[in-house]
Parts: sequence; structure tokens; C-alpha cells
Amino acid sequence: MILHVCRRASECRGVDEVWVATDHPEIHKVVVSSGFRSVMTRPDHETGTDRLAEANASIGADIVVNVQGDEPFIDPHSIEKALVPFQQNDGPDMTTLATRFSNQTDIANPNFPKVVLNNRSEAIYFSRSVVPFPRDQRPDHPSDYPFLKHIGLYAYRQQVLKSLASLPAVPLEMTEKLEQLRALYYGFRIGVVEVESTGLSVDTPEDLEAANQYYRLKESGKV
Repeated sequence: MILHVCRRASECRGVDEVWVATDHPEIHKVVVSSGFRSVMTRPDHETGTDRLAEANASIGADIVVNVQGDEPFIDPHSIEKALVPFQQNDGPDMTTLATRFSNQTDIANPNFPKVVLNNRSEAIYFSRSVVPFPRDQRPDHPSDYPFLKHIGLYAYRQQVLKSLASLPAVPLEMTEKLEQLRALYYGFRIGVVEVESTGLSVDTPEDLEAANQYYRLKESGKV
């Protein structure tokens, strides 16, 4: 799965290098033997942000994009769009992606974090709960609010990444188990770019089976 992510990321225009940051020797070996770069990190990191900061201390990239290893279907164009806000004079400190929910049932699923934006397309809050809560919603009349599903891809300016990793975790982050809440708590601006669905992320055993089924169909020429 990690190699699928590497291949997708390497197709992105504007990305100079693709690295895998891991604490697992076998993953490191597979990545390097497949022609990609890999850097070993400590095994005690609590979040991907912390691991990324350690990796970039030796890599030294000005802008760092964190594509998580459970996104084998990530669209390279979505990665490119996450970089666009950094071209603005008053751009955000970091960026992430979101997409519209395709059905009402998924909105209530805690495995799909939601994000709420302000008028500058910056995140106000992320939650596993339904936010905003549709107070007047009735079973026979679902809310027509355009709920946004957060996609766990982040891009950071180098100094922002370093600063975030140096700050202690906060109760919001630990309660929701969403590391991006640390950035909001400390006042960092998170730009959110809306994209089309990036496909299935692999968060559960059921997701893994669905991903494997898709690739079996793809290899057989049926998709």
C-alpha cells in the first residue's frame, strides 16, 4: 500500500522529492528497494506531524506535504491543489483538503472527520462528531448543509512544522484524536482546499478488503 502512495505522490507536479518517513525497518527496506527515498525516524512519535518534523530536520524542505500511508488512491492533482495557497502573499501557515460528503449516512461516521470553514476557506474546527449540528433536522428531511469530510493530507511551511512539533499536545487533540486541532489551538491558520473525492482511504479491515477488491478488478481490466 505504501508503494501505491509513493507512486501517486511522485506523479504530482511541483513536488521535488518523495520520501517515506518510517520507524519500521521492513517498510524502509521495501521503499528503498523499489527506488524511492526513505528516512528512519524514532518509534515514539505520537503523531504524524512529529514524525514529519524529525524527518525534515535532515531533508530540509521549504514546503513539506504529508501524504498519509493509508491513501493509496490519492489524486496527484489534489496534492498539487494543496500547494496553491502558499503562492498567495498572505497565505495560510499550513493547508489541508476536504470534500463534500456523498451521502448522509457517512456524515455520522466518526471515522470520517468533519471540518467547518470561515469565509477565507480556513478551518474553524475539525471533529469526529457531526459539525455543525443540524438542530432542526427531521428524519424525513435531511439537512441540506454542505458538510465537508476532511482528507488527512497536510502541507506545511518548514518553520510552522518545526514549531508545531515543539509544542505540547492539547486536550482537544487528545480527546478527538485529531492532531490538526493542536495547530488550531495555538492559532495557526489552516487553509482548506475543497477537491473531488480522492477515493477510499484505508482505515479499517473492511476498507482494506475494498481496496484489494478494487485492485483485483483493475488488474483484470474490469475497472
